[in-house]
Amino acid sequence: MKQGWEAGLGRADVTPRTAWLNRRQIMAGLGGLALAGPGQARMVASPSPYSTDAAPNSLEDITNYNNFYEFGFNKTDPAALAHRLTTDPWSVEIDGLVERPGSYGLADILGFAPLEERIYRFRCVEAWSMVIPWTGLPLAALLDRVGVAPAAQYVAFASVARPDEMPGVAAKLLDWPYREGLRLDEAMHPLTLLATGLYGEALPKQNGAPIRLVVPWKYGFKSAKSIVRITLTDTQPMSTWQAMQPKEYGFYANVNPEVDHPRWSQASERRIGEGFFAERVDTVKFNGYGDLVAGLYAGQDLAADY
Repeated sequence: MKQGWEAGLGRADVTPRTAWLNRRQIMAGLGGLALAGPGQARMVASPSPYSTDAAPNSLEDITNYNNFYEFGFNKTDPAALAHRLTTDPWSVEIDGLVERPGSYGLADILGFAPLEERIYRFRCVEAWSMVIPWTGLPLAALLDRVGVAPAAQYVAFASVARPDEMPGVAAKLLDWPYREGLRLDEAMHPLTLLATGLYGEALPKQNGAPIRLVVPWKYGFKSAKSIVRITLTDTQPMSTWQAMQPKEYGFYANVNPEVDHPRWSQASERRIGEGFFAERVDTVKFNGYGDLVAGLYAGQDLAADY
C-alpha cells in the first residue's frame, strides 16, 4: 500500500491549495454543517505516516452523504437534523476490565496523545467509498492510559441515544443505543483511530461528533459514532447490525471483495463525488491496508469470520 509518507506528501499536496484556502468559506456555506461545540473550531494536528496519498473527497461530500440512523435513514438526514445533538459537555464512560475506570471528559481524552491527521480510505458495506481526512488520536493511546486488564480480549462501544435530540431514536428505527465491538488486538492496532476532527476543524455532528471510531480496513458500520461508553470485556460483544441480521453483518466486517453481501456483490465500489454513473472501481481486500493488518487474521477463514 502506497502511503503519503513514502511519496513525501503532506496535506497540502493531496488536497488542492484552493480548497484549503477556501475551507472556512465552504464551511460557512454549508447550512447542515454543525460543529461539535465551542472552543473546538480549530485543531492542531501533525501529518501521519499512515495517511494515503489519495485525494480526499470534498467537505461537502463527506458532510452531506452519511449513514447515521439515529437521525434517519436517508443519506441527507444527518446533515439536516444533527444540529439538534448537544455535544458540549461530553464525556465517555470507560469501564469493564480496566485498571482506571471512570468518566473521562473530551478534553481529558484529547490530552492522551498528540492529535494526528489521518487521510484514510473509507468503504461502506453498501459498496460506496470515500477518502476522508480525519483528525484524532490512536485508540491505543486511550486504552494504554486507562490500563487494560490482562483478562480483556474485546472492546465494546456504545453510541449516544437521545430520543429528544435524535429523530431516529425517537422513532425506534433500530434497537438503540448503537453498539459495536473490536477484538483487543484490532483495537490496539495503530491504524485504529478515535476521530475528533475533519478537514482540520472539529468533527461535524453528522459525522459522529464529538468523538467516533474509525477502523479503515473494515466496513464503515464498524466505526461507531458519538461514543459515550467504552467497555473492556473477555466476551465477544454483540453489535447492533450483527444482532439484527447475523447472516448479513458479521462481527469482523473486514472489507473483502471475495465475500459478497447476501444481497449484493462486494467486488467493486462506487466512489462518491465521481457521479452516480461513473465507472465502478475494484474493491481491494482490507480496503488497501492488508500489508498492515492481514497478520491479525492469520489462520482465520475470512469467509466464515466475515
